[in-house]
Amino acid sequence: MRSLPVFLLVTLCASWVMGIPTKDKKDRVHHSKDLSDHEHDDHKGFQYDHEAFLGKEEARTFDQLTPEESQHRLGKIIDQMDKDKDTYITSHELFAWIKYVGRRWNVEDSEKQGRKFDANKDGMISWDEYAKGVYGHLLGKEIKGEEFYDVADKDKERYRKMMQRDERRFKVADKDGDLIATRDEFTAFLHPEEYGYMQDIVITETIEDIDKNGDGTVDVNEYIADMYTPDNDEPEPDWVKTERQQFTDFRDVNKDGKMDRTEISQWILPHDYDHADLETKHLIFESDKDKDSKLTKREILDNWNMFVGSQATNYGEDLTRRHDEF
Repeated sequence: MRSLPVFLLVTLCASWVMGIPTKDKKDRVHHSKDLSDHEHDDHKGFQYDHEAFLGKEEARTFDQLTPEESQHRLGKIIDQMDKDKDTYITSHELFAWIKYVGRRWNVEDSEKQGRKFDANKDGMISWDEYAKGVYGHLLGKEIKGEEFYDVADKDKERYRKMMQRDERRFKVADKDGDLIATRDEFTAFLHPEEYGYMQDIVITETIEDIDKNGDGTVDVNEYIADMYTPDNDEPEPDWVKTERQQFTDFRDVNKDGKMDRTEISQWILPHDYDHADLETKHLIFESDKDKDSKLTKREILDNWNMFVGSQATNYGEDLTRRHDEF
């Protein structure tokens, strides 16, 4: 039900000659995602800004609109961003919108998943609905403390532990504790790395995945075992030796031979610069005529071609006109 681990092609190819990556190897580090594949250079165009503000799919839709229709739709987005209805778009509101757009794929994924489990069609997912939908056919009536279906004994305990782990994460995502997830809470459950209040459970689950001796920390051998399984008695390849050195030099900050929760957090949740924050500041700087650090609807519409595209900006006509003004 969750997003699958990401395997790099080079790692897969290298495994043939340098050992076998573990089957459950994950990309543990959650970097801040860029907002567009385009270069962020206003002198070459605003495609980066369009995709940051609209998302890639929606930006392509706007590229086919007339300037009039593009501005009309932008006006509706501005009204949607203005949560407190004070007629201003603050940096917080603009930042929240850009973050929402960046998460849109995750939101759409959670909505798709949610439709599978929303048995009573109330637009929310209860823990019971999710547990029955995912584990019901595996554990049968065990969910209610009764008997299993015909499932191998070795799998029963594994499925039960998976369900317990999911339930714990579900309870963290469920802010009001009613065991019924709203759309946003269900998205946090499925994609916890995208939500600040879910970071602690991401760290806990990472430790559980890697910590084989159960001491609540990750030593260098556990760290390596998460990414590499030796093939017979072959010598360690150079890339594994490099990872061991990375552990010693950078992962184990306090030099006690293992990573604690704080060090694991620094590893898997690095404090990269936030692309959404940078884009928010950029859009406000370029559009805030009276320099009060917030935007009116008119200020945004006056600079509409930076926020959204159209047939005009798509062919460069409006871009040329804007830069000729400077």
